[in-house]
Amino acid sequence: MKIAVIGLGCWGLVLTKLLTNNFDVVYGWSRKEDLSKELLETGKTSVPFEVSLDEKVKITSDMKEAIQNADVILLVVSTSAIRPVCKQLKEAGIKDNQILVNTSKGLELPSLKRMSEVIKDELPNQKFAVLSGPTLAKEVLMGYPTAASVASDDIETAKAVQKMLTVKDKFRLYTNTDMIGVELGGSLKNVIAIAAGFLDEMNFGDNSKGALLARGMAEIARVAVQLGANPSTMWGLSGMGDLIATCSSHLSRNNTVGRMLAQGKKIDDILADLGSVAEGVKTSKAVCELSEKLNIETPISNAIYKAVYSKENSKEIFLNLMNRELKGEEEFIKKNS
Repeated sequence: MKIAVIGLGCWGLVLTKLLTNNFDVVYGWSRKEDLSKELLETGKTSVPFEVSLDEKVKITSDMKEAIQNADVILLVVSTSAIRPVCKQLKEAGIKDNQILVNTSKGLELPSLKRMSEVIKDELPNQKFAVLSGPTLAKEVLMGYPTAASVASDDIETAKAVQKMLTVKDKFRLYTNTDMIGVELGGSLKNVIAIAAGFLDEMNFGDNSKGALLARGMAEIARVAVQLGANPSTMWGLSGMGDLIATCSSHLSRNNTVGRMLAQGKKIDDILADLGSVAEGVKTSKAVCELSEKLNIETPISNAIYKAVYSKENSKEIFLNLMNRELKGEEEFIKKNS
């Protein structure tokens, strides 16, 4: 069997290393300008962290070479690159029966489309699945065990991906047919993770973190259910599982953004220092636009958007959440249980 990993950033490199023994042939693709001499010549890289790939992994910037005869193609690029990369896949001759698996978590701007919708636009007949869950790249690289969801409208496609990508003792996959819920759980939690990082840096304590997780999940569920998700998906691996991991770990790029905001740094400087994509930044804008369009409340996401894009004092923005009009907790739960 052959796998092609499209995108060799943090998660792409880790997935390539993790899945090497599951396949006879492994290709890793990246844009020519993004491939370091070290990675091309030695299969090793020290940026963003040290990864050493097996000798059988072929690194290339030739998309046609990478995907030819691949049984499964992992899409591991930023959300803003999904559409142009899908156009490249089409030009390179991707076949409808090759399974395309997206791992990117976010929404397209300005369309507000989920990644599966973007892919459907460009590759309307493609066999497709989504992979999402608590998958901090550094921990997976270190061999720590985790589990994730693989979702598809076609359960047989989900089962095929589950079988091909599960790694004994390390990477356990569960199938799901609620692709909308799995996508949105993984995407929207990045915004809440920025808030979690802010709380960490301000030393607001564990009570505030617990409250943030609960109310953050309420926001995620409101948006997801309005867009057609099964509410129970929000309590699964791509919802609560991913939310807990990302909000709790300083390995999370989005959590790091929140901590740096609390230090008084500006978003442009933060992203420059980070050196990699933090999807929660753009997703906060998308959530605000979605909530206005759907006429639902997302106060935490709105606060993150203000903290990122306005000149208002970040601490005051977050403390204002405590002084909003008092609400009941049961209405949404009853409506969607």
